[in-house]
Amino acid sequence: MDEVLALVGAVLREAGLTRAGIGSLATLEARAAEPGVVAAAAALGVPVRAFPAGELAAVPVPHPSAAPLSATGTASVAEAAALLAATAGGERGVLVVPKRKSRSATCALAVSVPFLPNEETPGVRLLPRTHGYIAGEPGSPPTIPTPHTTAAMDMHTHTDAHDLRHHGDAEVRDEKLIDLAVNVRTNTPPDWLRERIADSLTGLAAYPDGRAARAAVAERHDLPPNRVLLTAGAAEAFVLLARALPVRRPVVVHPQFTEPEAALRDAGHAVGRVLLREEDGFRLDPAAVPEDADLVVIGNPTNPTSVLHPAASVAALARPGRILVVDEAFMDAVPGERESLAGRTDVPGLVVLRSLTKTWGLAGLRIGYALAEPETVAALERAQPLWPVSTPALVAAEACVSRAALAEAEHAAHRIGVERAHLLAGLAEFDEVRTVGGAEGPFVLMRIDGADAVRERLRSLGFAARRGDTFPGLDRNWLRIAVRDRATTNRFLQALDQALLIGG
Repeated sequence: MDEVLALVGAVLREAGLTRAGIGSLATLEARAAEPGVVAAAAALGVPVRAFPAGELAAVPVPHPSAAPLSATGTASVAEAAALLAATAGGERGVLVVPKRKSRSATCALAVSVPFLPNEETPGVRLLPRTHGYIAGEPGSPPTIPTPHTTAAMDMHTHTDAHDLRHHGDAEVRDEKLIDLAVNVRTNTPPDWLRERIADSLTGLAAYPDGRAARAAVAERHDLPPNRVLLTAGAAEAFVLLARALPVRRPVVVHPQFTEPEAALRDAGHAVGRVLLREEDGFRLDPAAVPEDADLVVIGNPTNPTSVLHPAASVAALARPGRILVVDEAFMDAVPGERESLAGRTDVPGLVVLRSLTKTWGLAGLRIGYALAEPETVAALERAQPLWPVSTPALVAAEACVSRAALAEAEHAAHRIGVERAHLLAGLAEFDEVRTVGGAEGPFVLMRIDGADAVRERLRSLGFAARRGDTFPGLDRNWLRIAVRDRATTNRFLQALDQALLIGG
């Protein structure tokens, strides 16, 4: 029983859940009375659900194995039982953690997901009850992934080896490819937001008035309006910071979005780099940032690594006389926005940047904002041109921070988490692929030897992936993949399999 419970615990940790989230243990009918299964279910306080072999054999499984197929008639008893137990009524089972194996037991984890008829593809949401399978099953993949640890980091000055102006849209421009290179959420903007923006067009004859939108953003973060600056996307804020503030030694923590460094260099600054390392899981050690840096830029969750740094670690970078810029463009894709510093007024020199373009599909409209001390906001505002944000963008900003919109974004964040787990599970099946652990953003970073060639083969198969070699700290062996719906991810995994086979 101890081995079974240890395996259950490892799988739950991988899914970010606790024992309280388990609804049942599902197994093959012939194994339902085995002591280990019965004792584990009793210890967890859940029922055992038993299914006949023929019923399990009818369930398609994403990770088949020959041994259980010959022994029981299904290619993965673990995955089939978990999926079947999670399927009921108007809900379907979705695999969150594929089969994981200890010495003599196998476990898979599935959640119940409702079909949402108004969506182009089935929508998903995490439910509090999950269903797993425990049994001895040969032929399953070994081990549970282990977390990375943090060690010392390296400080570097910049070189011109990386194309800081390259962005994901260049991967899909002028070609009809399935877009996994851009991190804008698909099927956006939603209809209600399109209508709000369309209605604003009747007021284009008047100059933009940002007071209502500024007040709405301030209320969303429980701040006074003089701590809010509306910008034409987060990218404008990087330019303002580089040009408006008296900076002597700026430092950018990489790998991360390259636009901050590009803006600083364009403004004539010599930019220092702190490169986080793969062997540390690309995680932050605040001590790696030099004490004399008077402007520090870091992303959270970081693009392209998808790592979510603890808020305490990021806040530890603050110093008197230092501007600490935290790019939270993808924070609203994290359930509960945990580890966010937005709304904090106790961190000296803090500037939090937010984008509304990713979650709401407004990349073409350009809307974002900065949250900072009033003196910093005033300095940045003086560097802006008159009327920097258009009326439609202001209307969108006000709409996207409403209570209803925030609830919709939270729902979307949970959906992204489920779909990201599915993508990571699929990538784990490839021996050639290594992903960055602990991904929390709407994208994952993966390493493949010769990824630049794999990327070109993927293009020939109809998929655009984001090259990694333009990010300082990465090279040609990295690709960033956006999280998409289940059907798109499955097609991508098939294409990746072909691309790897072609490369031999």
